[in-house]
Amino acid sequence: MFALAIVVLLFTILQFAVAGINLIYKQKIAGLKPQRNYLVSVLIPARNEANNIANILNDLINQPYQNIEIIVFDDQSEDQTPQIVAQLAEIDPRIKLVTSDRLPSGWLGKNYACHSLSILAKGDYLLFLDADVRVGKDIIGSGVAYADKHKLGLLSIFPRQLLFTIGEKSTVPIMNFILLTLLPLPMVLWSHFPSLAAANGQFMLFSAKIYKALWPHKHAKNNKVEDIAIARHFKETGIPVACLTGDESIQCRMYNGLKESVNGFSKNITAFFGNSFLLAIAFWLITSFGFIPVLIALPINISIAYLFILLIIRVFVTKVSNQPTLTNFLYIIPQQLIIGLLIFRAFTGKYLYQYQWKGRNIA
Repeated sequence: MFALAIVVLLFTILQFAVAGINLIYKQKIAGLKPQRNYLVSVLIPARNEANNIANILNDLINQPYQNIEIIVFDDQSEDQTPQIVAQLAEIDPRIKLVTSDRLPSGWLGKNYACHSLSILAKGDYLLFLDADVRVGKDIIGSGVAYADKHKLGLLSIFPRQLLFTIGEKSTVPIMNFILLTLLPLPMVLWSHFPSLAAANGQFMLFSAKIYKALWPHKHAKNNKVEDIAIARHFKETGIPVACLTGDESIQCRMYNGLKESVNGFSKNITAFFGNSFLLAIAFWLITSFGFIPVLIALPINISIAYLFILLIIRVFVTKVSNQPTLTNFLYIIPQQLIIGLLIFRAFTGKYLYQYQWKGRNIA
């Protein structure tokens, strides 16, 4: 029991250090200006996004950085998505609508949509945005300036997540908790190790020259966690990558409620652990039940310090994520329980049933 308590304590200190690094070295792009007036191709894959597509397109129309083309790939939507895009294209000629008539064998829908968009893009930079993202301030100009300054092949940003329901508050912060306590984000840029790579498909800004030399979405065409796979592939190839957390200039409401959140996150939670179920389970057990051996086997002063560190870790993560600290404190127990549920759903989805997303089977 003592040895187990020591392992838990050391792992918690490691989480504390990583979260602290992410807070201290949080990189900001606001206020940066690009050296040239680059053409940016803003590329949006959309399937059944009638509730979101007008919002993101209006955000883009009103961006201070105006040298953009906006291409939306309608992926066989069954709602009013293409009609809404077509209406806005009449208002702003920078908006173009492309309609898919099929999904080729061996591809996942989003990956094929992104690849198709990239073929049509004419920009110096390619910015892939999810349809449910909201952008403000000068996120495009600042992003291009940051990527240009650091000679990046890929800049990815984790948007500030908007949480409205109990289900969302119990699930969505989990991804930031895992990421920001296991991966020092500055090391994504500073280190050459592919294992120290991360990306978020909600915002991925590529150098067009590098993208069209590698065609990364084609490389990851059947990978359901294509964003992380692409980031690792770039680092394996020696191409600089950076991953940042966002602010008010980029926000997203990923899911509406508990069921949708669990269904969405269960398809990719193991990617944070190198696709290892054993590591995922170990993380869940230590972060959920590690207090038991610590309180039993270690002196009271060390146990109190351990509990204090747990709370400070949550403070660090919520500050980096731009989330309300008190809310995350209130949902610690539900979040930990749901991590276990996500891992279980990921296991059953991999081995026991065909996973579905937006009406399609995902291998």
